[in-house]
Amino acid sequence: MLLEKYKKEVIPEMMKKFGYKSLLACPKIEKVIINCGFGRLVSEKTPEEQRKISEAILNDLAQITAQRPILTLAKKSISSFKIRKGQPIGSKVTLRGKMMYDFLERLVQIALPRSRDFLGIEQGAIDKEGNLTLGIREQISFPEISPEKVKQIFGLEITVVTNAKRRDESLELFKLLGFPIKE
Repeated sequence: MLLEKYKKEVIPEMMKKFGYKSLLACPKIEKVIINCGFGRLVSEKTPEEQRKISEAILNDLAQITAQRPILTLAKKSISSFKIRKGQPIGSKVTLRGKMMYDFLERLVQIALPRSRDFLGIEQGAIDKEGNLTLGIREQISFPEISPEKVKQIFGLEITVVTNAKRRDESLELFKLLGFPIKE
């Protein structure tokens, strides 16, 4: 659905606005990276409790993205954060292709409007390379997650990577795709 909208509506509009000569010159979304850090949740827990928490978070993330996440480990020990080297402190998923567009459609149409106190995406969330980074405080705003079955509430960081050359090109791309960006 979102891919069809990109091909039929967004590309012609972008070519007209920015004067691209070729379809391939038009910016597109390359990948979406979903990241979740749970180091604070597993610090000061026994290894068994750490394993249970990380498995629950990995399962929720797998349901949201329809792809198995990878576990990220601490690169070095930090005593003030009570983290040891090699301890699992997060997980991430990289989506491309059809799964990426399906996830973005669910994010824009369902998850963002359902999240608490959401008023739109700030324009400052788009960096100078044209990538959008936003945070979601609770994973229960996604329809795949049943709030009754959730043991641990956690937040997600979502980065949408584009191949746009400038910030204004990617801002227009996100607006045309239907992202709720504030004026």
